[in-house]
Amino acid sequence: MLDINKIREDFPILKRKVNGQPLVYLDNAATSQTPKQVIDVIVDYYENYNANIHRGVHALSQEATDKYEQARIKIQKHFNAAKTHEMIFTSGTTHSINLVANGFSSLIEKGDEILVSAMEHHSNIVPWQMLCERTGAVLKVIPMNQEGELLMDVYNELLSEKTKLVFCNHVSNALGTINPIKKIIDKAHSVGAAVLIDGAQAAPHIVADVQALDVDFYTCSAHKVCGPTGVGMLYGKEEWLKKLPPYQGGGEMIAEVTFEKTTYADLPHKFEAGTPNICGGIAFGAAIDYMNSIGFDQIAKYEHELLLYATQELLKIEGLKIYGTAKNKTSVISFNIDGIHPYDIGTILDKLGIAVRTGHHCAQPIMDFYKIPGTVRASFSFYNTKGEIDTLVSGVERARKMLV
Repeated sequence: MLDINKIREDFPILKRKVNGQPLVYLDNAATSQTPKQVIDVIVDYYENYNANIHRGVHALSQEATDKYEQARIKIQKHFNAAKTHEMIFTSGTTHSINLVANGFSSLIEKGDEILVSAMEHHSNIVPWQMLCERTGAVLKVIPMNQEGELLMDVYNELLSEKTKLVFCNHVSNALGTINPIKKIIDKAHSVGAAVLIDGAQAAPHIVADVQALDVDFYTCSAHKVCGPTGVGMLYGKEEWLKKLPPYQGGGEMIAEVTFEKTTYADLPHKFEAGTPNICGGIAFGAAIDYMNSIGFDQIAKYEHELLLYATQELLKIEGLKIYGTAKNKTSVISFNIDGIHPYDIGTILDKLGIAVRTGHHCAQPIMDFYKIPGTVRASFSFYNTKGEIDTLVSGVERARKMLV
C-alpha cells in the first residue's frame, strides 16, 4: 500500500490554501504537480552547473551535457526503446506530433489515407488536417460509441492499402478511456501503415513498452508525470527517424554547413535544433525516477480505487451524468449536471479551493458527439485522497443546490 501522507509531503503546493480553503487539486490530466525531489534538481542545475551543452570543453558544459544525456538514457529505459538515439527531446507532445506531421509531408501523396480516432486531443487532429491540406491526403475518422470506446470493427473496415498513417491516443484526455493500442498498431501494420500513439495522458498511469507494442512513434510530456512544463519526448523507430527530414534548422542539428550545402547530424541531434530546455530535460529524467520510486503498479491500483470511489459517490448526486464509461479507463471523470453549465460548477468549486477543469478539454469533436458544450473534469493522481473526493462531492452538491 502507498503511504499517501508521506507522498503528499513531497509536494509543497498541496499545503497551500486557495480562497481560504485547503487546496484540493483535481486537475492532474492537465498538469500534474511537481515533487520536491524534482524541484531540487531544477534548483541544483541553475545554482551549480548552468551551461550550454554538447559544445563546450569547460567543466560546467561537460557536466550539464552528461546530466542531460543521462536523462535521455533514463527515458529510453523507462519506455524500453532499443536505442538511446530513438528518444528525441521536444518541448512536449504537441511539438512531437508536429515534428512527425511535418516530416511526412514529403512521404505522403495525394489520395493517401490517414486515420485518426474520434477521441483525439486537438493536437492529434489539427497537424494531420494541415498535412492533408498540403498533400491532398484524405483524413478518415475511427468512430466511438456512447461509452467512449472506439468501434474497432469500423476501424478494420477503414484500413486499406491506401492507409499510410494511423494516429490514436493511448488514453483519452477527456474521457479517460484506455484504447486497445496494441490491436490498433498490429492492424495498421498489416496494411503497411505507420502508427503514432499520443501517450500524454497514459504516461502518468501506464508504462508503455515501445518495443513490445511495436509502435512506430510514441509521444509524451514531462509535465504530466510530475516533471516541468516545456519539455517532452518523441520516440521513433530508427528506420522512420532516418526517413524523416529535420523539422527545424539551426545549431546542433548539423554535421557541416557551407553556403552551398548543409549536411545533417546523426540521430537524435538531427531533430534537436538550437539550445534545448536543458534543465527541463534533466528534470524530466528526475521525474521518471521519482514516479518509478513510487511504483507504477502501485500507482495504478490506488488510482483505480480513487476512480471507483469517486464514480460511486458522484453518481449519488441528483441529475449528474458521467461521460466516458469505458470498461478500461484511467482516473478521469467527466460529468455534467442537468440544466447547469459546467463553467458555473467549476467557478463555485474554485471558491471552495477545488481545482477541476471545465470546457471542451481541447477535444471538441467529443463534445459534439455527446451534443454538449463541455464537461466538468476531475482527474485524480496518486497523491490525492478519498477525503479530497468527499470534498469534491460536497462541493458539487453545493453548486447544484445553488444553481438549479
